[in-house]
Amino acid sequence: MVPGFYRAGLLCATALMGVTGAPALAQDAPQDSSSSSDTNEIIVTGSRRTTTLQDAPMNISAVSAATIESQRLDDIRSLASFTPGVTVADTGPASTGGIILRGIASGDTSVFGANSGNSVGVYLGEVPLYLDFKLIDVERVEVLQGPQGTLYGLGTLAGAVRYIPNRPDTNNFTVDVHGRGYAQSHSDEFGGVGDVAVNVPIIKDHVAFRTSTGYYDNAGFIDYNYLLQRPGVSNPQPGRATATSTGSLGTTDDYAANFRRREDVNYEHTFTTRNQLLLEVNPAIKAYLTYAHQTTKTGGRQANGSGVLGTGKYEAPFRYLEPVDRSADLFSAEFNIGLGNIAQLVSTTAYTKQHIESVDDNTDLLLDLDYGYEAFPAFSSYANNERRYKQFNQEVRLVSTHGGPVSWVVGGFYNRLKYASDRLEYTPGFSNFAGLGRTDDLEYISKLNSKTVEKALYGEASLHLTDQWQVTGGIRYFKYDATVVGGSALPLIGVGIGAYPSTTINANRFKPGSTGKDGIVWKANTSYKFSDDLLAYFTYSTGYRVGGANQVIACTQADLDRAASGGQVLCALPNELFYGPDRTRNLELGVRASLFDKRLQLTVDGYRVKWSGVQVPSQTLNGAIGITVNGAEAVSQGFDFQGTLKITPKLSLIGTYSYVDAHLTRDAAGLVVSQGVRDDAFDGDRLPGSAKNSGSAQLIYTQPLGDGRKVQATVASVYRGNIYSRVGLRGNGEAIPHYTTQSASLNYITRQFEVGVFADNIFDKYAVTAISNDRSSYNQVRSDVVERYYSRGVLTPRRVGVEFRLHY
Repeated sequence: MVPGFYRAGLLCATALMGVTGAPALAQDAPQDSSSSSDTNEIIVTGSRRTTTLQDAPMNISAVSAATIESQRLDDIRSLASFTPGVTVADTGPASTGGIILRGIASGDTSVFGANSGNSVGVYLGEVPLYLDFKLIDVERVEVLQGPQGTLYGLGTLAGAVRYIPNRPDTNNFTVDVHGRGYAQSHSDEFGGVGDVAVNVPIIKDHVAFRTSTGYYDNAGFIDYNYLLQRPGVSNPQPGRATATSTGSLGTTDDYAANFRRREDVNYEHTFTTRNQLLLEVNPAIKAYLTYAHQTTKTGGRQANGSGVLGTGKYEAPFRYLEPVDRSADLFSAEFNIGLGNIAQLVSTTAYTKQHIESVDDNTDLLLDLDYGYEAFPAFSSYANNERRYKQFNQEVRLVSTHGGPVSWVVGGFYNRLKYASDRLEYTPGFSNFAGLGRTDDLEYISKLNSKTVEKALYGEASLHLTDQWQVTGGIRYFKYDATVVGGSALPLIGVGIGAYPSTTINANRFKPGSTGKDGIVWKANTSYKFSDDLLAYFTYSTGYRVGGANQVIACTQADLDRAASGGQVLCALPNELFYGPDRTRNLELGVRASLFDKRLQLTVDGYRVKWSGVQVPSQTLNGAIGITVNGAEAVSQGFDFQGTLKITPKLSLIGTYSYVDAHLTRDAAGLVVSQGVRDDAFDGDRLPGSAKNSGSAQLIYTQPLGDGRKVQATVASVYRGNIYSRVGLRGNGEAIPHYTTQSASLNYITRQFEVGVFADNIFDKYAVTAISNDRSSYNQVRSDVVERYYSRGVLTPRRVGVEFRLHY
């Protein structure tokens, strides 16, 4: 019997939201405002209104450019460390990273991260996307907590995040250069980052061009020391398991005969560029044309095998290199047109695409299906994967500018996402061993194409009853349709495909399907300004995440006939092809204050989120392929805190803390799947993926030297509490331990130059960040072979280096 294919790419509920450093700025606000010491006085526009943060009637915040630079926050993974309520596991450069906001997640943790997600609206300026463009030449990252479907085109389950780039300037030619170099523990290589931003005025007051380009050569630290020299010939485990031993990887002579090594495979080579052309007729009529491109290459997972077969903390036992090559492109046109003193028209047209090619060690997946492959002494398997995302969206929005007690926003949104995947699994040498005649050793092949189209109309209005009191209401109508078509085949035994050398799946193996739904979400908000330095707000909002098509192939009648006769079948039944939307109902109360002549500025926000129709991971009945279904009810409740304290004019303390209690509120039969067995989950079981307690603290000391010069010292500490790998630790789930890391920097700064030294993870803390599969597969023996299926994500170790910035 030839083994099947277990699909591991499950969609998880992800989101991003939180606060740290300085609050959000207006998109067209002066760039130097991001460094204001009075954080609550900074201008914000995330609510589509220009106001100070102190007067913003909702939970809106941001990570400032100053924090991004001082803490070396290169991407969304590092950004989360200083953002309350946000968990993004450090799973390395092979993926964007799975983003979890305020505990809104139901899927198992994974060392592979994620490359897509739709529970949070992520924007680059006005362009919705889900790509991890590097944080270079960024003015700030704005964050709006809670569903934002009545303000933004993307209908979000939990919140919206906007990367706000520095915009072209028609008046000043500028050049900003940044470089960083470092040594990393447990690595034989040095790492480096370099980027440059150039602003070129072309026609004063009318045309300007800005380009930002960077290269990231980050050092790896995971060693693949047991790569097969000759797949299909080399013995993957020379020391076979016995009744009294789980075996070994053999002697020194065994190693020389069968293995080779590759060190520091989880390196990152990323090239990124963003180019903007500003065309301005006058301040009321302008357009931004943007092209952005990014490529990332890495050689393997940022994970170990948890000591299986004697491997170490920064050592992976996998038999094949697992390179990932990701590329992303964005094209957009943003138009801002003032319509007299009535409204502003904002139109955004964008096209984004992402292409991912990867290889993974497929051996343990096939061994775990227990079809006897281990009878071939040199058995191993690898898979080639290709995934393509293409997204087109159009958003048109009108924002009132007429003044008076009433203000409003209305808009329309269209989004089309196409996804395509191909997977080919190979078993070198097995065809000859089993006498099957497939000389390319192609064991499994699948192709899938899906399309999801979402349309929406949205709007909200605010009424200022008095100078101190305002109320806001909003509504959104949405409709989506999803289609999928795919097919699979088992070439080794000639099922669904012609004889070698054919790699074309038979047409009768493809079966299409479709689904769709519409609905309404809404929002109510009010705030009261007790004084210029004290504001309270209350919000009730509802959110949704679109349903869609599982990345799986529909069963044909031939499949069902084969399953009835006991044959191997890899497909989905009609009720397994699609899943519906899930919804949140968000209730929150917040207070924002500036006290003691603004020496203490703080925001406290308490919330309770009810989550219904939760999209959860599951498996198909035929072939145990990973899919998403609707199958649980949950709640997340807690509070976020952020504060800035000026201890002295030279010494400041910035702190964040988040408490998240996310758990099921109803029993869910068969919710957790482990080793093909479905375990029930129960009311009160904690949700996986996020820390119940987390926080950060930054202590910043600045010593002026005169003539615009200063010395600045920063010390920061980040705490992440323990995380469950599975709902309620059911199905052999684990509690991933808490950890604390420290960083420090010392910088000499002038008006045009900055140089300094830094250290991240000062004490070289070893910590687990994520888990793939579960302990039941750890040291699992198939006849006399030990599986290496279980893996643990590993925190980036200590980095010590130098950094500089030049501004011209």
